Amino acid sequence: MSAARQVVVEADGGSRGNPGPAGYGAVVIDPATGEPLAETAEYIGVATNNVAEYRGLIAGLTAAKALFPDAGDALRVHVRMDSKLVVEQMSGRWKIKHPDMKPLAARAAAVLPPSSVTYEWIPRAQNKHADRLANEAMDAGRDGRQWEASASTAVLDAPARTPSTLPPVQGPPGDQVAGAAKARAALAAARGAADTLFPVPEPGVPDTAVPAAPVSSPAPGQPAGTASEKAGAPQQKAGVPQTGWGSAPDLGAPATLVLLRHGETALTPEKRFSGSGGTDPELSATGRGQAERAAGHFAALGTVQEIVSSPLRRCRETAAAVADRLGLDVRIDEGLRETDFGAWEGLTFGEVRERYADDLTAWLASPDTAPTGGGESFAEVAERVAAARDRIVARSAGRTVLLVTHVTPIKTLVRLALGAPPEALFRMELSAASISTVAHYADGNASVRLLNDTSHLR
Repeated sequence: MSAARQVVVEADGGSRGNPGPAGYGAVVIDPATGEPLAETAEYIGVATNNVAEYRGLIAGLTAAKALFPDAGDALRVHVRMDSKLVVEQMSGRWKIKHPDMKPLAARAAAVLPPSSVTYEWIPRAQNKHADRLANEAMDAGRDGRQWEASASTAVLDAPARTPSTLPPVQGPPGDQVAGAAKARAALAAARGAADTLFPVPEPGVPDTAVPAAPVSSPAPGQPAGTASEKAGAPQQKAGVPQTGWGSAPDLGAPATLVLLRHGETALTPEKRFSGSGGTDPELSATGRGQAERAAGHFAALGTVQEIVSSPLRRCRETAAAVADRLGLDVRIDEGLRETDFGAWEGLTFGEVRERYADDLTAWLASPDTAPTGGGESFAEVAERVAAARDRIVARSAGRTVLLVTHVTPIKTLVRLALGAPPEALFRMELSAASISTVAHYADGNASVRLLNDTSHLR
C-alpha cells in the first residue's frame, strides 16, 4: 500500500455580473509546511458564481491528484472554500437542486474517492490566494488571453500559513459536527465587522448587546412603508428581567433572526405606499442587483440555516436570490406581509394628505386607526407579526433564520425586542435590502444586534 499523502486544496470562483465573465482559481498546499505546491486558474467565459466555484473545486482536486498520481486511495485532500453552497452540497448536507450544479458536483465527486476528501467552509478573508487566482483569470479573459502561472502574483496576497494554522487532513467526509466546530472557530478568528451581524455566543452567557448603528430621523411627512410608521400592540412577553449575568441560568444559544428588507421596486424611490393591498410589484433592475449582493453577502458569511419570506412578490424574489446561493428552500409565512394601506396604496404621502387629510391625521395619532378604505391598523400588524415571530423563535433555538420581509414588520420586530413604544418607529430608518438582526433567548428576552446595515450593497 502506498504511503499516505495529505494536502489541502483552497478553491474559489467568481463572475463579474452573475452571470458574466467568470473564472476560477485553486491552490494545493502542503499542510506540513504551509507551502503552495501547485496553482491553477482559468477564464471560463460567461457563467454564474456557483458554476465558477464548482469549476474551481474540480480544478483543485484534479491538481492534487496530478501531484501524486501513484498515491491512489492513500491520498487525503482537505478542501477549504468560502462557498457555503459548494461545501454543504459536496458534504451531502444540502440537496443539489439546480440542474447546472448536478453535473458539476458529479464531476467533482468523481475526481477522487469520496472517502479521500473532506470539506470545510472558511471566511472569504482566509481564501485570498484562490480568490486572487480567480480574479487574475477574469482579468486575463477581459484582455483576450488565458491565465499563465508564470505571471501570477496571487501568492503575495495569500495569508501566512503555518502547520498550526492548517487543519489535520483526516476524518470522514461530511463530518457535520466537526465542520460546524471549524466554521465557528473560523468566525471567531475572523471577528470583525461581519461578526457583529452573527455573533456566536458562548452557551449560557448572553452576549452584550451591540449598540445599534446611529439612525437618522425620517423627514417630516415621509410615508409609512418607507421609513415612518407606527405600530401598536401589547409589548413582548418576557420572563423577569435579569439584574446581572453572573448568576444567570443557562439560556442556551439564542434564536437569531436576521431581518432582510426586500430590494427596490419601481415604487420605492418615489416613496409611495406599497403594502399588501396594492399591485404586488416585482423587483426593479436595481432591486434585483441588491438581492444578488445580499445573496453574496450571506453566502460569504455561511451562517443562515433557514429562510422565511413574506408572501409578496418582491420578498419572494429577494429570498429566492439568497436561497439559490445557499441551496436552501424558502418557507412562506403570511404573518410577515406588509401592512394593507387600503385606499392609500400607490400614493405618496403628499397625495394622501391632499385626498384624505382627516383620515391621515387620525392614523398618525393612533396605532389603532386603519388607513382609508379598510386597511390594517399598525396594532393589527404588530399582533400578526408578533405571532409569526413566536412561531419561528419556538423552533429555532440555536439557529440563524433569515426573514425576508418589509419595513413595517422589521420595525415592529425591532420595537418589540426593545420594549419601545409605538412612536419609536418614527425614529428608525430602513433602506431597501438593508439588514437588521435580533437575537431571542429562552427566557423571552431579546437583544437587538444590528439595524439598517447596508454595507453589503456598497
